[in-house]
Amino acid sequence: MMRAELIFIPAPGVGHLVSAVEVARLVVGRDERISITILIIKMPFDSAAAALTQNLQNDAQDRINFVDIPSPDESVMTKLMSLPRMSFLGSLLSEQRNQVRDVVREILNRSESSRLGGFVVDMFCTTMIDVASDFNVPAYVFFTSSASFLGLMFYAQNLKDIENLEISEYKDSDIELSIPCFSNLVPAKVLPSVMLMESGSAMMTTIARRLRQTRAILVNTVLELEAYAIKSLKDDENIPHIYPVGPVINFKKGEQTSKNKNSDEAIMRWLDRQPSSSVVFLCFGSMGSFNMEQVKEIASALELSGQRFLWSLRRPSQEKEKMELPKDYEDYDEVLPEGFLERTSGKGKVIGWAPQLVNELGLAVKIKLDYRKEYFGPNELPQLVTAEEILSGLRGLMSEEGEMRDKVKTMKDICRKAVVEGGSSYNSLGQFIQDVIDNIDPS
Repeated sequence: MMRAELIFIPAPGVGHLVSAVEVARLVVGRDERISITILIIKMPFDSAAAALTQNLQNDAQDRINFVDIPSPDESVMTKLMSLPRMSFLGSLLSEQRNQVRDVVREILNRSESSRLGGFVVDMFCTTMIDVASDFNVPAYVFFTSSASFLGLMFYAQNLKDIENLEISEYKDSDIELSIPCFSNLVPAKVLPSVMLMESGSAMMTTIARRLRQTRAILVNTVLELEAYAIKSLKDDENIPHIYPVGPVINFKKGEQTSKNKNSDEAIMRWLDRQPSSSVVFLCFGSMGSFNMEQVKEIASALELSGQRFLWSLRRPSQEKEKMELPKDYEDYDEVLPEGFLERTSGKGKVIGWAPQLVNELGLAVKIKLDYRKEYFGPNELPQLVTAEEILSGLRGLMSEEGEMRDKVKTMKDICRKAVVEGGSSYNSLGQFIQDVIDNIDPS
């Protein structure tokens, strides 16, 4: 039996790696004619990702292989580390293209029963589309963010290429933008920070141009959740085919690598002991971290609310100009208010890294829409969201009388149905798999 070999290239970083591996598991679990090799590009300062990669390799199922891409030599890496944060990843990936080509050639030479079916590259690894072209196979993109954000990127690209306007020029403007993937007008001041920085908008525009060169884009979303955005993308003939395949969630145990020793099993045991729909989960992504003043405001709001909570709390980079990711705390007492852990021990749990929508979807409560923390931006103090503002949001979110909880429960059921046989994401993934098989056997 001829097998299709897919090459997955996730972006360096825990969140992107975990979701890419989960997509790979879904694909090989659906069709025995497909095998997948996941290429690991290492960040020199991300020890958590290195530990996680080892766990994932140990837990890998049949037909999923991991291959480490050799890092650039020390002199090249030193040069890369001196670049601005916004330029580092793209430059690192460009340096790795030749190594990726060589590794893929070795993979293909080792097996006579497989043909290369294509590359699946992360949204931040679009430079690897060139490698797919070298092998004369299609490139697909796994877009780890929402369909709405994908549409925003294409909007910014059109704004630049057609009207010669940078979306970053709208920073601090009161203008409301008509963006095709949003049913409501979008105030420019609430756009993601990366889109309102000159270097950030330029990077996103470049990525959007490359996205248009792919065969299709797999989006970590659900058709029913983002129907308006997905329809706007599919109606645009200049955008590749869209496969909504989410929610991509990893349920495997034993992959928690936080130094605070809170394993996935311990967290789940704690959650199982709480009443149904009673826990607020605070998680701000792989890059999410706050200074001590903001942490204390969040802690104060949680304590005053009396709500049960699970809080993914991470230490910000100690050097603003150094290319370094947030890390887990060794001791939470160094940043939390004195006695906070003891006073909330019956209702709350603070953890390290954990795996993972307002006017448009109606599934969240506004706290402060124009809050900004410039991780990639200039070295300046971020705004402070007060405990009172956070407390108001918490009460609105957890109110028994509000509609929010009912909406979330409804959408939870829709998302669960989407990934089982006959569901929208299940069918969408099946269409992608068939496309891959057709690449090696057009008949």
